[in-house]
Amino acid sequence: MAGWLQRWNFIERAKLERELWEAFERGEALEPLVEQCEPGFRREVWTTTLQRIRKIEQMMQGQQAPAPSPDGDD
Repeated sequence: MAGWLQRWNFIERAKLERELWEAFERGEALEPLVEQCEPGFRREVWTTTLQRIRKIEQMMQGQQAPAPSPDGDD
């Protein structure tokens, strides 16, 4: 029974994470979405996912787009 519950929790967490990532990809303001969440599992997942998204954004700010290859095989 515990294994089934852990699997359900993992699947549900992944669904909720994906919801926030999709909002990010649409350019929505994420902080208000998280703040408007009712306290509970969704808010817990969205809070940690928002932290990851912001951390990735910070890491990517210093990155440049890859230069095109000289042989034009892009």
